[in-house]
Amino acid sequence: MFLQVNNISVRYGKAEALRNVSMRVDKGEIVSLIGSNGAGKTTTLRSISGLVPYYGGEIVFQGRRLNGVAPHEIVGMGIAHVPEGRRVFSSMTVTENLELGAYLRNDRASVTRDLDRIYTSFPVLNNRARQKAGSLSGGEQQMLAIARALMASPTVLLLDEPSLGLSPKLVREVARIVLDINGQGVTIILIEQNARMALRLSHRAYILELGQIILEGNAKELINDEKVKKAYLGSTQGEKS
Repeated sequence: MFLQVNNISVRYGKAEALRNVSMRVDKGEIVSLIGSNGAGKTTTLRSISGLVPYYGGEIVFQGRRLNGVAPHEIVGMGIAHVPEGRRVFSSMTVTENLELGAYLRNDRASVTRDLDRIYTSFPVLNNRARQKAGSLSGGEQQMLAIARALMASPTVLLLDEPSLGLSPKLVREVARIVLDINGQGVTIILIEQNARMALRLSHRAYILELGQIILEGNAKELINDEKVKKAYLGSTQGEKS
């Protein structure tokens, strides 16, 4: 068992955001969470990364329960989170943002090698290395947010809406990056407003509705499911940027 979420529930005040959510993620997979706004997708990721508490149930990563574990400890265990909205440190340079992503690591030589690798994989960041992150375009900031998370050397990457607000060209670039990261052995849990793209990238997917998982399965099968098509894959859904 690599990563297992077992019957977790989350409340915001009196409102129940998740109700008995269970899912599994196998090593090396890309698993998508599909659902409308407010379905509980982001809350699920925030629960895994320790940013919101859950009652009942448990989350287990490589045999260790994450219940009550602090977010920075979860990062140290190998789970990195790229939140919706990029959230780069705008007053810091690109390089400073990337170095901050590795703040828990003590292997300085490896950090330097990883920084060089990031600049090779994301040449636009290499070109902007000394610029303030706040001066980057939206697409460049998204690349920086992903690259900063990779500097933590994760085994699991939580990606929340990586293509949100990007042009169609950059959406395709994000898709390529997701596949490249997975190809390097990183397991990915993906939330993506472009549900068609998410399913095409993924091995498996879970459909959330009103805080509950209502459907799960092979992503290639779900993309052809008539109910999924009607609810999430409208004729223009696949072209959203």
